[in-house]
Amino acid sequence: MKRLFSLLAISGMMAFGTTNATTIANTNTAVATTVNAIQDADDTAAADEPLGFHQELKKRFIEGGAGFMGIVLLCLILGLAIAIERIIFLNLSTTNTKKLTQNVEDALSSGGVEAAKEVCRNTKGPIASIYYQGLDRTDEGLEAAEKAVVAYGGVQMGQLEKNVSWISLFIALAPMLGFMGTVIGMIAAFDKIEAAGDMQPSLVAGGIKVALLTTVFGLIVAIILQIFYNYIIAKIDSIVNDMEDASITLMDILIRNKK
Repeated sequence: MKRLFSLLAISGMMAFGTTNATTIANTNTAVATTVNAIQDADDTAAADEPLGFHQELKKRFIEGGAGFMGIVLLCLILGLAIAIERIIFLNLSTTNTKKLTQNVEDALSSGGVEAAKEVCRNTKGPIASIYYQGLDRTDEGLEAAEKAVVAYGGVQMGQLEKNVSWISLFIALAPMLGFMGTVIGMIAAFDKIEAAGDMQPSLVAGGIKVALLTTVFGLIVAIILQIFYNYIIAKIDSIVNDMEDASITLMDILIRNKK
């Protein structure tokens, strides 16, 4: 009898354990299925959600290929570096011409040429440098002072225009590289058509897409650099006009003080 009760107890425990194991396994399966469903829903929502501007730009850049897109990006980086350096230099070269002229004239009347030269030494910008060179040649006569002003004005103009030609080079180079990438992409697309022996849209769509992306990015780079280039040229023209007016004013001041 005791042996019978023992056998029944063991059988009951085994049956209970098997039932629990089956329940736990079913529960784990259900949880895993739910988690996978949630992840799939998140992935679908992320795919349907529109990308931001930077993400879209990065995606298109990668799709365009690292070869030509990298060169176009290098043109943008170098062009912007030169443009920013020129803008900083030109802003530092801008001088209040009227104030400088008045200070030089007052110093020349009260303290002579050396006082006027000291005012120019303490003022930054190409106009102050031109004034200094003209005042430094006053002992040799007005004609020598005028030649010094004209000659040093050309030197200052060259410093203002330094490296600007590189920006124009990158403006022309970026779209040309983009067009070259377009042509190469079209050639690759036609090579696929020739190899397949059939005109299927799926064969040429990828190549044409890459070709057009290189053109788009090349034009974007050219547009950005063109805006900076026009600003720099306008700034240089403004400073040069001030230099010319200031040179004429300086000669008038020297003539009045010689009398």
